Amino acid sequence: MAGKVSIENDRPVVQLSKNKTEHSMADDQQTPLVNGEHDTDAASVISSSLSSIESTSPNGKGVDLEGCSASGNGDSNAPSEGAVARLADGASSEADPSEADPNAEDASQQSEVILIQDTGFTIRVAAPGLEPFDLQVSSMELVQEIHQVLMDREDTCHRTCFSLQLDGVQLDNFSELKSIEGLTEGSLIRVVEEPYTAREARIHVRHIRDLLKSLDPADSYNGQDGMSSSFLNTVTNGDILEKKKVHAESMDCTPPDYILPDSKERPLLPLHPICKDNKVSPCLKVLTMSGWNPPPGPRKMHGDLLYLYVITLEDKRYHLTASTKGFYGNQSTEEVFNPKAAQQRHLSHSLIDLLSQISPAFKKNFATLQRKRVQRHPFERVATPYQLYSWVAPVMEHTIDSIRAEDAFSSKLGYEEHIPGQTRDWNEELQTTKELPRKNLPERLLRERAIFKVHSDFVAAATRGAMAVIDGNVMAINPGEDAKMQLFIWNNIFFSLGFDVKDHYKELGGDAAAYVAPGNDLQGVKAYWSVDLEGLYTLGTVVIDYRGYRVTAQSIIPGILEREQEQSVVYGSIDFGKTVVASDKYLEFLSQTAKLLKIKPHKVLNEKDDEVLLCSSIECKGIVGNDQRHYILDLLRTFPPDVNYLPVDDVVYSEETKKMGYPRKHKHSLCCLRQELVDAFVEARYMLFIEHAAYHLQLLRNKRQEKANTPPKEVETGEATAADPPLQGVVCNGHVEAKDGSVGGLCNGHGESDALQSDDAKKMVEAVVESDVESLEDSTRDVVRKAAHAVGSLRDTEFDIRFNPDVFSSGIRFVDADGEELKREKTLVKEAAEFLVGVQIPKMLRHCLEHSSSPIDGYTLSEAMHVRGINMRYLGKIAEMLAEMPQLEYVHTIAVAEMITRAMKHIFKTYMQGVEQLSLAASVSHLLNCYVGAYATPHAADAAEELLSRHSRKKNRRGLKNKRTSVLAADNTDWVHMTPKSLWSDVVAEVRAYYGFELGVDGVDGAVARYGVQKISLLRSLCVRCGVQILLRDYNMESRTRQAFGEDDIVNLFPVVKHVNPKATDAHNFYSTGQVKIQRGFLKEGFEVISEALNLLNNVYGAMHPEIATCLRLIARLNYIMGEHAEAMVQQQKAVLMSERVLGVDHPNTVTEYTHLALYCFANTDISTALKLLYRARYLALLLHGENHPEVALLDSNIGLILHAVGQHDLALRFLQKSLQLNTKYYGEDSMKVAVSFHLKARVQSCLGDFRGALQSEKETFAIYKQQLGEEHDKTKESSECLKHLTQQAVVLQKKMNEIYKGGDKLNDFPPLQISTPSMGSVLDLLNIINGILFVQISPKEIELFRRELERRQGLDIKSDCSQKEVEFQTTTKTDAAQTESAVPSTESSQLDSDASPEAEAADKAAGGDPASLLVSDGLVQTQAAVAPSGVEEVAR
Repeated sequence: MAGKVSIENDRPVVQLSKNKTEHSMADDQQTPLVNGEHDTDAASVISSSLSSIESTSPNGKGVDLEGCSASGNGDSNAPSEGAVARLADGASSEADPSEADPNAEDASQQSEVILIQDTGFTIRVAAPGLEPFDLQVSSMELVQEIHQVLMDREDTCHRTCFSLQLDGVQLDNFSELKSIEGLTEGSLIRVVEEPYTAREARIHVRHIRDLLKSLDPADSYNGQDGMSSSFLNTVTNGDILEKKKVHAESMDCTPPDYILPDSKERPLLPLHPICKDNKVSPCLKVLTMSGWNPPPGPRKMHGDLLYLYVITLEDKRYHLTASTKGFYGNQSTEEVFNPKAAQQRHLSHSLIDLLSQISPAFKKNFATLQRKRVQRHPFERVATPYQLYSWVAPVMEHTIDSIRAEDAFSSKLGYEEHIPGQTRDWNEELQTTKELPRKNLPERLLRERAIFKVHSDFVAAATRGAMAVIDGNVMAINPGEDAKMQLFIWNNIFFSLGFDVKDHYKELGGDAAAYVAPGNDLQGVKAYWSVDLEGLYTLGTVVIDYRGYRVTAQSIIPGILEREQEQSVVYGSIDFGKTVVASDKYLEFLSQTAKLLKIKPHKVLNEKDDEVLLCSSIECKGIVGNDQRHYILDLLRTFPPDVNYLPVDDVVYSEETKKMGYPRKHKHSLCCLRQELVDAFVEARYMLFIEHAAYHLQLLRNKRQEKANTPPKEVETGEATAADPPLQGVVCNGHVEAKDGSVGGLCNGHGESDALQSDDAKKMVEAVVESDVESLEDSTRDVVRKAAHAVGSLRDTEFDIRFNPDVFSSGIRFVDADGEELKREKTLVKEAAEFLVGVQIPKMLRHCLEHSSSPIDGYTLSEAMHVRGINMRYLGKIAEMLAEMPQLEYVHTIAVAEMITRAMKHIFKTYMQGVEQLSLAASVSHLLNCYVGAYATPHAADAAEELLSRHSRKKNRRGLKNKRTSVLAADNTDWVHMTPKSLWSDVVAEVRAYYGFELGVDGVDGAVARYGVQKISLLRSLCVRCGVQILLRDYNMESRTRQAFGEDDIVNLFPVVKHVNPKATDAHNFYSTGQVKIQRGFLKEGFEVISEALNLLNNVYGAMHPEIATCLRLIARLNYIMGEHAEAMVQQQKAVLMSERVLGVDHPNTVTEYTHLALYCFANTDISTALKLLYRARYLALLLHGENHPEVALLDSNIGLILHAVGQHDLALRFLQKSLQLNTKYYGEDSMKVAVSFHLKARVQSCLGDFRGALQSEKETFAIYKQQLGEEHDKTKESSECLKHLTQQAVVLQKKMNEIYKGGDKLNDFPPLQISTPSMGSVLDLLNIINGILFVQISPKEIELFRRELERRQGLDIKSDCSQKEVEFQTTTKTDAAQTESAVPSTESSQLDSDASPEAEAADKAAGGDPASLLVSDGLVQTQAAVAPSGVEEVAR
């Protein structure tokens, strides 16, 4: 394989250079390795070189459970200190980008980005049996990375046990190349075969197995080894970068029938298209460990390590010996042990060489497999950090695989780690990585990489352990207890079940509270994790839902199992407030976190009536482990309670809240506000505080200046003047209510205020607040006091909005229970809940109306809610409000479908608990039949009932002995009696109880008819949410004569995993800086910074991560804007592959990535591929939400325009008519998008000769342009000219037709009809407009005016009316939702209000969008139109 792999523990080496924006993964020839499990303890993880984090196998499949893959030089796949620490050259902590403010001035930003020089050179490598070959390396790489390159190259991949030598001196695996004496350009490094050990022999056999299975998709569908599916190259019939251009005449552009507009067909088979090229003939029939293992003592003395058994394709059977010198055949048979070498002695250091000698068919087929393996894109082979599970799987042939069997059944049934000596101490690894130094960029990169790697391994181990617990393969540590109370320890991880143990949650909601508590606790862990306070530790926490059970997996505090809980807890309470203790050290730590998490310290009384100060919720427990670390756990009430779902007597709710139906009683009392809501509320109050104080301070300043007879300095922006009345009163729902009851206009502090919002005002107030209070004049102190009181601050002298999380907890005695302070705390919590329903929910709906947020499915809808701090229990209220907005019909459909899915998830939980393993397939298929099938009386399989009755007989014989069996001992047969009617009755009741929404249906057909939901979408959502994998085939869910699902259609059950997501903080700071530069128009500088951010992301996360996909998408878009169309296609191809691998082949983001790639392919004149990509995107969109969605309108516009370009006018017209229909429905008849749709339709109609229809369509376009832009605008004039041309053509055509009817001979007297296929350039221009990219030529004078306007408005939120759009710079998905999921931060673009320049407004309107941002750079104006598929801003020339 040409090129090299620059790998460091499954990730590429970061190579930062001032003139080089590529990272090592950018080369398609480079192949990153698999993310495997570690075989080391914490001490080796945090060794000076951080060596020994994991072991990998180079083909991207399989994991070396025994260790690493190189010979006797220590663990081979260590992450190099050099790959991170080498960034230190020229770096200093003073120039740390993490401490830079991305919104600072450009001058200060120049020092934010650290670019470190790196030198590359070429060496020669000589391997046994091969001619020396050249290899490009970096001076900062490790020797180990050359090992990995050789283990992946086609001609050297069969070697694992070797060392590298320079001039006869063996090189240290963990040395940087630049530190090796004598290594220069052209140096010759020799590959020297090393003797095997038993461990190295096992590694070699596993590696060979991985090579033989490298094209087998089984691991992807089985959810193993970080493998997942990708179908981009299948959809495009090969790598788009290697394809030859196809002439338009020879292209087959016909879409499948199920893609055509108005098709009701929703097949499932195209979701995972079959790639014929990946079919390869097997190389062997059997490769397994021999039954003669292990070698007896005498043979060990002769160097025998292990024995293998092989059946070749020629049906010959061989017993092979692995010795210290290599592999050879012996004379053993199945019955007779004879370890002597076979007569034809073939001693080979590599097993591949030996097999090639004894089997010609193996040699031939292995060469074919190797060729196809290296042809695959690296992103198709590299493992993902977190396992992705597919909800559909084809029929898979189950083949003999000894390695798989060994993994499953060796060492206590496969439920212990294959680690020599001991299992991993997860807690020590997790905490030690967090203790790594972080003073400068290199140290932080090293630390974050270690944290991410250990955490991803912990998640994998916890998931595997949770499945083992539920499957009954782990013995409880308290086997005598009831099954629901049992606790488990496996692989140094503690597992507990989501049940109410010993009535712990009895008063909070019983099992319902116990089920939701782990999720709340995980949110608390995420919060404290993000604070990352040195000296304070949280437990590794993973929440797993599997087979209806919720399992919490946690790392174990050292010594916790040796002590009683009462003895361990030194902070907090173990009995909900009866006994409370505190510790000075914990108060020191938690007082710091409390400031960042908006938690108010508060005093409570313990059982002795002593005052105890708490800086967290009372349930939060502090335990000092035997390692002397300070741990906090039980963080389920980190955030304040949601009083909208917690009715309390001493709270007076506002009329607005009562009208919305609150407060409501919920199923449990653990309803808390989200951290995003707390942050948004505090930010809104802070803006109100600033505005209120700035206004009154300005009044004071004006009065003083009047006394001094000097003209007052006006505060910039804002419409408040000295004549305005003071803003007094109280704050409610984010508004300041004046004393007269009117609303003062200050709402939410987000661009809706008429009051002061300038930087001057903010600086003025902050200067006052931060100064010495005693030095201030009484009048100034009074201003601050009034402002603090107006916003509900807990302090009179400054802004202080923090929450007491225990304020409504029962059983807690406060020091001053009737005091004013506690009342203010309660009021603040109530106002935060009112802020949610009064501000955040309307704001979200407004964004949907403006199409700045456009949910694709339930996942993106939930993320859109979460990013605004809205809990999912408010979904019913949102659905009610959406029902009154016809323009948001599609969001209403998604919301209802999401409620149904979540209600089904709740039902699935109780439905599956206790179902015996032999009945799992029958029970799940029966549930699906009742859920989405049309068959009225589905029945459970008879075979399962027989087996159940037999089990019951056995159970009776066992009698009471069954009391201490596993969680699954319960004999649950209730599922057999379920009917569609009873299930949907439960669904309706659950939606009513949980969401307060009345579905008003009695079955799936009623839901389809009333709300427009799709059965296939409901099926997909349920399978994804509940971890069900079904057979990949087309299901007839409309049949009323037979069941849609059978037992054989249920392939597997998978876990649904929730966990903390460690972040790459420095990469995010680089990313933010790059975004700011791009928004200010400095495209090239921004591009370079974003590219460096991509390098850092790779450094921390490895090769695969959703945030890397986001970064690749932005880089591709920037390349496209700057005219680098080919490079844009390269980067976007990577983004598509990565999105499919880490998010899923049918994830909403993947649809976006396909759409972008189609545009870039068309720009590179690969029209056939562009259409295939758009067809795929439309199919996925139909699967997710159906045709009634604005995104389908965008896709149809693209498809119709490209079909028009290749002369498929009839097909083009169908898609454009659908696009016009959807745009009219969702944007209104006068929208600019509708005008563009009419224009596109007119173009196609004219090419079909329908000039009358074209004339009518263009008239609609002209009318909209005239109304929106005026008669003098260029677009209006262009449309007028088009009308004249069409009129002329229509007249000519009519005259010709009349002459034909008359039978006259004057046809030649008329001018010919002018019908021409549009040029590719004009089509690309229209595609750019449709997708929100507009190129406008402007003068230098206008550039300067635009720049000044942007500088004036940078960072300001301006009042907007209904005609304006709030267009966000979106980085991860089409919705605000995924902006949160991706940790790469996004920045909002400056918004121009109604007095923006007419040129700017007209330019954007011409693009089919509404007024939006204009960005300037080097003669380019960037305009951002709402039609962009991703919402990403583009540049206009």
